[in-house]
Amino acid sequence: MPAVEQYARVHVVSDSPDDQLAVPAVLRYDSEADPLSVRIGLPGSAGGAHEWAFARELLEQGLRAPASSGDVHIWPCGRVQTVMEFHSAQGVAVVQFDASALIRFLRRTYATAPVPH
Repeated sequence: MPAVEQYARVHVVSDSPDDQLAVPAVLRYDSEADPLSVRIGLPGSAGGAHEWAFARELLEQGLRAPASSGDVHIWPCGRVQTVMEFHSAQGVAVVQFDASALIRFLRRTYATAPVPH
């Protein structure tokens, strides 16, 4: 099965009202390499990139209600946005996605590899 890769624009959440930065993110799912996890890549400082891997189920849960596992926290924000918070040794990144992009991505992953029962 082919891997699923989808690009999205996310808004970096910060404490500065003037700093509503939109950045590209990449959502990845590879059913052969890791059928239970999804990956989200965000640009980092100095041209580096950060990638977080977490359970596909966590992403689905976080679209409906607050959910977390380890360094990843996801929760709905209003009716059309989803917030993700990623913790690392370098600090915390908080980004806001259009929920529709995440739902579209999840549907594509389930078409590739349905949830095992």
